[in-house]
Amino acid sequence: MSHPLRTHKRGRQPSMPTWPSFRGTSQLVGTSPGGKVTVYVDSALGAPGLDNAHHLVGDADRVVSANDRIFGTAGGAVSVIVFALGGATDGTGGADHASCDYQTGNDIEVCASFGAPARVSALFEAELSECSMGGTLCGVSTGEALSRWCAAAISDNALTDFATAPQWAQDGMPDYVNSTEPTDQDADSTGCGMAFISWLLSQNITLAAIAQGLVTLGASGTFAQLYANLTGKAAKSAWPTFKAAVQALSGGVTSDDPFAARGAVHASLTALAPHSHRLLPTAALS
Repeated sequence: MSHPLRTHKRGRQPSMPTWPSFRGTSQLVGTSPGGKVTVYVDSALGAPGLDNAHHLVGDADRVVSANDRIFGTAGGAVSVIVFALGGATDGTGGADHASCDYQTGNDIEVCASFGAPARVSALFEAELSECSMGGTLCGVSTGEALSRWCAAAISDNALTDFATAPQWAQDGMPDYVNSTEPTDQDADSTGCGMAFISWLLSQNITLAAIAQGLVTLGASGTFAQLYANLTGKAAKSAWPTFKAAVQALSGGVTSDDPFAARGAVHASLTALAPHSHRLLPTAALS
């Protein structure tokens, strides 16, 4: 499929974004046809990095449309740079931006993933979704789990190596349904959130309802409160009901989607037209 690039008129080049950590030479690659996403690449990456960037230019509008649908709002314009974040070129360097909004968090860094552009799109959505959260939700465990679920949904789970729910299960399934950790860098609380969202989705609650419900609750909200708001049931019943469902899984928790709910979410989104908050793989959170 051809993805035309939008050229910039002379004399109207955008000002250089303020990247959270990148200090190399950025090369402007293009702007998405919808005009909301401007993509750059580290010129040192050569052809493989440029391929990642060109793919993101072509895929960005699909990601933006899906993200807007999830959050029920129209997001703002963003800039994205593809580079070897953390020295990696396989996507494992994660992604980064400055805050949970489109004013100061709209300069996004994503790790290059040579030969696997879906991972770059997934990393982009992880940060774009956080821009749609507003406030400080993306800096706590509930928001982190939500952003990872958004990334999984738009990419058909291209970031399987970032899974945290299995570690949460191995660590004895601590209760992060009734409490929220004030960090986006804790594997157990994020993993609990990933499994809980999987469970909610399996109950025919949409990702959009979950996302918009968490945004309404804000950074101080809990998954128990979300459960009560979405189901009309008592918040105190969320944890024991969820825990029993996890314990009843025949295969245990081996992924971030132990209740196998992602397929329907991905299908619904692919029907659409084409302090730092950094996404890190599980090992880096341990």
